Amino acid sequence: MEGKLIILAAPSGSGKSTIVKYLMENEDLNLHFSISATSRAPRGTEKNGVEYFFMTPEEFRSHIDAGDFIEYEEVYADKFYGTLKSQVDSQLAAGENVIFDVDVKGAMSIKKLYGKRALSLFIQPPCIEELRARLEGRGTDSPEVIEQRLAKAEYELSFAKQFDEIVVNDNLEIAEVEAESLIEDFINE
Repeated sequence: MEGKLIILAAPSGSGKSTIVKYLMENEDLNLHFSISATSRAPRGTEKNGVEYFFMTPEEFRSHIDAGDFIEYEEVYADKFYGTLKSQVDSQLAAGENVIFDVDVKGAMSIKKLYGKRALSLFIQPPCIEELRARLEGRGTDSPEVIEQRLAKAEYELSFAKQFDEIVVNDNLEIAEVEAESLIEDFINE
């Protein structure tokens, strides 16, 4: 039996990656992370082939030209993110439920391609002020990058209603359980 796709998208700092980590701990969901490709440099202890497939902008462009991506986006100048078709197709064929941690445009592309085989969840912050506090609290980005992320967040929030479900993360534990319940129901359909 082929797997299903679970797509999570959110503005940076909304708690999406934390929720994905929580979901991955539930073995009954049979979730397997879709590792995205990116042309940005690794952060902290990130390793190639674990959190992302790290590429140069030139390598990324050659994969675009070859049609290797389900979706991709140039989020900032020379900062690409994308999902490789070959990896996803082999995971689905193996019966794995593939979970995606992508931007809103990528989520829309995956949902359009896979239709009812995919569940799209938008993780929404309670408000922009809380989002700013979370980004500043990370301590990983410069003030200029935080401002870029907040400007992008305003744009990304406009996509929320196009998702199958919206999970507001104003309490992490509640948001995790809500996302888990939605996914369980979808997988068991």
